[in-house]
Amino acid sequence: MKRDVRILLLGEAQVGKTSLILSLVGEEFPEEVPPRAEEITIPADVTPEKVPTHIVDYSEAEQTVEELQDEIHKANVVCVVYDVSEEATIEKIRTKWIPLVNGDTKRGPRVPIILVGNKSDLRPGGSMEAVLPIMSQFPEIETCVECSAKNLKNISELFYYAQKAVLHPTAPLYDPEAKQLMPKCAQALTRIFRLSDQDMDQVLSDQELSAFQMSCFGHPLAPQALDDVKMVVSKNVAGGVQDDRLTLDGFLFLNMLFIQRGRHETTWTILRRFGYGDSLELTANYLCPPLRVPPGCSTELNHRGYQFVQRMFEKHDQDRDGALSPAELQSLFSVFPAAPWGPQLPRTVRTEAGRLPLHGYLCQWTLVTYLDVQHCLEHLGYLGFPTLCEQDSQAHAITVTREKRLDQEKGQTQRNVFLCKVVGARGVGKSSFLQAFLGRGLGVSVRVCRAWTWGAGVLERVQAASFRGVPLHQDAGEPAGEPSAYTIDTVQVNGQEKYLILCEVGADSLLTSSADATCDIACLMFDSRHPRSFSLCASVYKRHYMDRQTPCLFVSSKADLPEGVLLPGLSPTEFCRRHRLPAPALFSCAGPAEPRAAIFTRLATMAAFPHLVHGELHATSFWLRVALGAVGAAVAAVLSFSLYRVLVKSR
Repeated sequence: MKRDVRILLLGEAQVGKTSLILSLVGEEFPEEVPPRAEEITIPADVTPEKVPTHIVDYSEAEQTVEELQDEIHKANVVCVVYDVSEEATIEKIRTKWIPLVNGDTKRGPRVPIILVGNKSDLRPGGSMEAVLPIMSQFPEIETCVECSAKNLKNISELFYYAQKAVLHPTAPLYDPEAKQLMPKCAQALTRIFRLSDQDMDQVLSDQELSAFQMSCFGHPLAPQALDDVKMVVSKNVAGGVQDDRLTLDGFLFLNMLFIQRGRHETTWTILRRFGYGDSLELTANYLCPPLRVPPGCSTELNHRGYQFVQRMFEKHDQDRDGALSPAELQSLFSVFPAAPWGPQLPRTVRTEAGRLPLHGYLCQWTLVTYLDVQHCLEHLGYLGFPTLCEQDSQAHAITVTREKRLDQEKGQTQRNVFLCKVVGARGVGKSSFLQAFLGRGLGVSVRVCRAWTWGAGVLERVQAASFRGVPLHQDAGEPAGEPSAYTIDTVQVNGQEKYLILCEVGADSLLTSSADATCDIACLMFDSRHPRSFSLCASVYKRHYMDRQTPCLFVSSKADLPEGVLLPGLSPTEFCRRHRLPAPALFSCAGPAEPRAAIFTRLATMAAFPHLVHGELHATSFWLRVALGAVGAAVAAVLSFSLYRVLVKSR
C-alpha cells in the first residue's frame, strides 16, 4: 500500500476547484477565492486511511501545459471537477480532461479518476443521468461525487473517495465490462481460500470462516452474519454453498459483490493480509523479511517453524498414512508459483516406496533452512505462515545460532544442524557414502529414484523446477551442469537428536583459490587401492584444515577390497598420527545389508564437540606418558631392590 497520496484537481475555469480545497481546510466557504490554491498536505493522523495526503490545485491561466503534464505524471489520482449546472463542463470531461490524463495508454496503468460535480446547491436534481454514460465509457473512473463547496456538502467524502481510489484501487480487482474478477485477483483469492481451508475438504466451515475473519479483520463473524452471508451466496451462485459451508465459487462471488457495492477495501484488506501488493503479486517484504545472519552463524527452524511445517504436512496427508504421495505433494505445492523441491529430493532424504514420510519432509525443510534461509522464508510465505500463525513475518520461524567461534570458546553448542563436507577424488565412493547415510546400499538409490519418478506419474509434473535455494557444488570430473548431492538425516549425539548434512565435494575443487571449505566437520575420503586419492585428501587437509578450527576424519572407503601398492611417503595411518588426528576409519557399502551408522554418529559427535576432538588426543598422549613413566619407575624400583639384596648378601 502506498505511503502517501497525491490528489490533483482538474477542470474548467470557475467550476470551483480552489473553493473545494479551501472549504475542506477552513471548514467554511471562502469569501475571497485566489486564482489557485497552494499545495496542501493533510497529516496522516487526520485522514481516514492514516496516510499523509497532498492536494494540488490547477489553474489553466497560471500554469503551462508542461507544468500540467508534470503534475499529472506525479498524481496518484485525478479529481475532474465540473459544474452540475453547466452542461458544457460535463461534456469537457469526455472530450478534454480524460484524454489529457490518460490519453497516452502506452505509458503504463491508467491514473484513477474521480468525477466531482460541484455546485450541487444550484441544481437540486443532480447530474448523474448526464454523467453515467461517461462513467461507462471510461473504466478508469472510480466513482462520481456530487458536492457543494458553498454548503460544505460531501467535501470530506470527495477526498475520502480520492484516497480510496489510490489505496484500494478497483482496476486490478474487477473488470467492469465483463463484470467479473480480474484473473490475477481470482488467482490470489483462490490461494487464500486454499490456505484457509484447514481440513482440505474444498469448503470453508463456520469455524474456518470465523478464523479467516479474525485473522483479516481482528474480530469473528457473528452467527447471524454468517447465516446472512451464506444466504446471499446461495441465492446468487449455484453451488456457492454446500452442506451449509462456503465453496470456492461462493468465496469468489462474495468478494466480487464487495467490489460491485463499492466496498473493495474489504477485498484489499484480505489480499494485503496474505502478503499481496498493488500489483497482486506477493511483495518482496512479505516473502523476504529482514533476517540478519552474522558471519559464523547458521540458521535453523525453531519450534514454531517445525510446528507449522508439520501442520502443513498433516493437512495434506489426506490418507493419514504418515507420508505424502506425489499427488499430496502436488496439493502442498499448489500455493507456490513453481514446485520448490526438484528431482534430487529422493536422493537427499529418506523416502518410502515413492512417498515422502514426515521424517524426510522435516529433513528437507531443515536442509533448505540451513543452506538458503531466504528461500526457506519464501516457502513459508507461500504457505501463509505470517497470517495463519498470527506473526509479523516468517522470521519468527527461524533461529539464528550463536557464532561458531563462541561455541568453541565456551566448549558447548546449541546448534541442532551440522554440515559435513565429504571430500575426495572422483570414484572413491562419495556418492555411495551419502546414500549409505540414508540406509541404502549399492544399487538401492537408483531403484529408489526410479520408484519415486515413475510412481503415480505425478511427481514429474510437480517437480519440473530445479532444486531451488540450495547452492550445489560440482564434483571433480562430473559433467558440467550435473548437480552434486546433499543428503540429510538425524543421528543421536549423547542421547539428543541432531541433523547431519552430508555435502559431496571434489577434492580438486577445494585446491582452487576460490573454493569454500567451510563446514562443521570434514570427512576426507580416500580409496586405499589408489594412493593418489589419499594424497589429494592430505593436500586438502594441509590447505584448509591444519589450523585445527574444523575437526577432520579420514575415511578409507571400499574397505572390503584389498589395498593397493603404497607410494613412497607417509601411510594414511602414519599421516594421521603425525598430525594428531584420529586414525582412518574403515567404511564399505558392499553387501545387501544396511551400512552401519556408527561412522555417521561419530561424524556428528565430532561436529557437536569440536573442542574435545584434539583435547582427547592430547589427553591420550598425556596418559600414555604417565603410564610409561609409571612403568619405568616400577622397573627402576625393582632393579634397585634387587641390587640392594645383592649388596646385602655380599656383605
